[in-house]
Amino acid sequence: MSVVLPNEHRHRGELEQRGVLCISEEEANRADIRPLRVGILNIMPKGETYEPYLLFPLSRTIIQIEPVWIRLHSHSYKSTDLDHLDLYYDYFENAIARAPLDGLVVTGAPVEEMEYEQVSYWDEITTILAFARQNITSTFGICWGGLALAKMLGIEKEMYNQKLFGVFETRNLDRTHPITGDLDDVFWCVQSRHSGISDRVLEGERDRGKINLLAHSNHGGYTIFESADRRFLMHLGHPEYEAHRLVEEYRRDASLGRTDVPLPANLDVDNPVNRWRSHGLEFFTQWVRCIYEPTSREA
Repeated sequence: MSVVLPNEHRHRGELEQRGVLCISEEEANRADIRPLRVGILNIMPKGETYEPYLLFPLSRTIIQIEPVWIRLHSHSYKSTDLDHLDLYYDYFENAIARAPLDGLVVTGAPVEEMEYEQVSYWDEITTILAFARQNITSTFGICWGGLALAKMLGIEKEMYNQKLFGVFETRNLDRTHPITGDLDDVFWCVQSRHSGISDRVLEGERDRGKINLLAHSNHGGYTIFESADRRFLMHLGHPEYEAHRLVEEYRRDASLGRTDVPLPANLDVDNPVNRWRSHGLEFFTQWVRCIYEPTSREA
């Protein structure tokens, strides 16, 4: 369990307390083991506070991970620490010029109530995703990131009258799949979104051979699916979240007077309990393994 992280990085101590071996780039070079370079297009609010949610599950495998934090030219990052952004993030074209990316993560973003074309950075996102599908082994989209990948496949979303919010039982649809195969038959999954894709639409795309459906919830619909070529992996939930994150989101929305945001289902906001951690860790572990195996064969 190791991740390449500068000594002065603000989250290094937190990760080490959780048992993650953090090594510097110099130490990684001396080890003579090429880490997997995983690009992370982080467009979450207060982006620096979101980083541990991805660093911890990505680092839980025996494979050394080098996170490559990516920023957008067309995004203003109003709530993110700009000094941190300037120090640790780079633009996509610079990141891939240094060395190829083995995988790419596209995070959620608070824009799922907007049409894609209304999002200021949509054109830049589509350019990156088009490149990724041709040149990166797997691109993994979380929540809105997953919806964006689906849009690239020509699959449209629909808006919800009420936020889908809480923790829901989800059924594993493919026990033979390299990523979902070792997940529980039924697992808990976090949902926090104002839009999604109808079952009818996704089943039609499956029948046309465009996608594979991997997990389904009676409340959240098809939560995990992939493109038929397995280049795009979409998880419309938040397997990376901790329980307190849902409480923070609920209290934020309540303070804004939003009437379309219910209490998070199956979560006590006064005593939140994480019942999906094993799902999240296993999901990330299997995704990392899937991007590692083609790379190891090439080596």
